[in-house]
Amino acid sequence: MSDFQILADALLAHAPALTLTIGTIVAIGVIVVIVMLAGPRKADPVAEQRLADLNARVLAMGELLAKAQSQLQHTVHERLDAVTARLGESMQTSTKHTAEHLQQLHARLAVIDSAQKNITDLASQVTSLQSVLANKQSRGAFGQARMEMIIQDGLPKDCYEFQATLTNNARPDCVVHLPDGPSLVIDAKFPLEAVTAFREAKSEDDRKLAITRVRTDIAKHVGDIAAKYLIPGETQDMALMFVPSESVYAELYDGFDDVFQKAYRAKVIIVSPSLLMLAIQVIQQIRRDARMREAAGKILVEVGLLVADVNRLRDRVENLDKHFGQANSDVKQILISADKIVNRGDRIRDVEFGGEPPSADILPGPGQRKLEAGE
Repeated sequence: MSDFQILADALLAHAPALTLTIGTIVAIGVIVVIVMLAGPRKADPVAEQRLADLNARVLAMGELLAKAQSQLQHTVHERLDAVTARLGESMQTSTKHTAEHLQQLHARLAVIDSAQKNITDLASQVTSLQSVLANKQSRGAFGQARMEMIIQDGLPKDCYEFQATLTNNARPDCVVHLPDGPSLVIDAKFPLEAVTAFREAKSEDDRKLAITRVRTDIAKHVGDIAAKYLIPGETQDMALMFVPSESVYAELYDGFDDVFQKAYRAKVIIVSPSLLMLAIQVIQQIRRDARMREAAGKILVEVGLLVADVNRLRDRVENLDKHFGQANSDVKQILISADKIVNRGDRIRDVEFGGEPPSADILPGPGQRKLEAGE
């Protein structure tokens, strides 16, 4: 509460008491005057003069009191108006700030609601992904889909085949056809249950059992791939086992190096998504080199034809140079003849005929003067 409001409350609280006090004083003065006027009168000029002075003083006091009361009321009203105005401004400012704070609060609540909705959606997606990975068939479909996406992005359609049937009736997840050689087999199935148990193991005994299970399951799967998909003459002497998770691959590579060594000795290479992309790039380069080798004969033939065309062009340029040389010689001979003609004309023009130039109508005959040979 401000000082103005405290002062206004004090004035409002004491205003009735001040009014009552002033009214009491005025009433006492009036009663005194009435009593003095109602008493027995004596012809005393001094008393009458005093009574008149007292009456005048009472009247002046009443006027002063009335004026003071009016001024007090005016001051109280002014202070009350000022306090009311200040209070109204303060209320408006407080209302404005409250409204702004409420708007900010609503905006933040909206952001929180949106974030909570996103978290709920993400939780549902994670739950659905967990349910997918929990099912062995769904997890195999997930790995198959990721492998297919990588291969389809990196190789042409005629270079691979999904779920192809080999001569032993085995159906690997993918067969990549290599140029001038057997096909490469890629298997997308992976025993994830053992890895999950290894991650979730809490006690040391559970961890040892999970480690044993990881080694056993991966070794069995590697053996199945080597037995079914490594066919001499039909497939490459090595196959790829695809792990659809980089984190699982990194964890296996760090903690189970012996598993990778055994798989390598069994001609089965365990690859992650990034390593599979690298293998696809190598296959692209192999296909490019094969196309270059296939086109090598055609390139040699075209190069021979190109060399023959260049030799033919050289011969034609030499012939053209000879023609240009002959033409240059002919032009020189023509210029010599033209110079001779000009010289002959100059000598004919300089001939004197006895002081008078010959008439234009009389020209010397062709037999009148015998020209020397070479002129």
